[in-house]
Amino acid sequence: MNLNHLSIFQAVAASGSISGGARELHISQSAVSKQLAEFERALGVLLLDRLPRGVRPTEAGRLLLGYANRLFAIEAEAAQALGDLQQLGRGRLAIGASRTIGGYMLPDTLAAFRRRHPGVELSLQVENTQAIEAKLLAGEIDIGFAEGIVSSGLLDYQVFAEDELVLIAAPGHPLASGAALSLAALAGCPLLMHEVGSGTRAVTERALAAKNIRLRPAMTLASTEAIKHTVATGVALAFLSAQAVRTELKAGTLGVVEVKGLRIRRPLYRVQLKSAWLSPALEAFLGFLPDR
Repeated sequence: MNLNHLSIFQAVAASGSISGGARELHISQSAVSKQLAEFERALGVLLLDRLPRGVRPTEAGRLLLGYANRLFAIEAEAAQALGDLQQLGRGRLAIGASRTIGGYMLPDTLAAFRRRHPGVELSLQVENTQAIEAKLLAGEIDIGFAEGIVSSGLLDYQVFAEDELVLIAAPGHPLASGAALSLAALAGCPLLMHEVGSGTRAVTERALAAKNIRLRPAMTLASTEAIKHTVATGVALAFLSAQAVRTELKAGTLGVVEVKGLRIRRPLYRVQLKSAWLSPALEAFLGFLPDR
């Protein structure tokens, strides 16, 4: 079915005359008459009764007009939706972030974006770095934020911030006295760690390996909050992001243990599929990220 013919038929039927349809479409009456005749021949039915004054849809014409009205209403709705999307009146943005970034760095950014663009639906999935990369490759999220080591050639990694890992202990722990810990003493300390696949764990292990320290974790916990609470009991130490322990350090429920000759800094990455299309929502969101 020729949609141009259908639009001419709809305009004429709605106006009740060939001349009225021609005025609405800004084309000549002869062109309208010719197109309508071609449309009726193609369909094999008479759509309009030609009256002394104007036209009137036949039974077939009334049937087709109902479909035409719905079709062009949907077309107008689609155009409006695309316009809204471009203007960020609607849309959806799925974000994945590793624990430190998702739990302690992105919430303020998400809140600011939401205030500016309330029509965009936001979702945040907090997983370890390995899982974030897998979700990006599977197309389950639009953008990821990772704190681990670059591992996939299919993904584009852009540093958007930096972080430091600090060794934390309970305030009453013998090593929290203020004296710096030697690397040899660190090797004998029980440490809590995230599971394999965690960016924090991968960066910690690499930094310690560079100092010839290879540790087996005393306990593996999948939650940063669980690690902090366990460290606070005094049974072990842990390396965590300084971002993740700001509140506890300020409150005095955890303390930082300095290690001689060891400082663990790491880049934090914004991760996307290479050559991925930036939706209007994603492009706007990137503008809310802090400048390095």
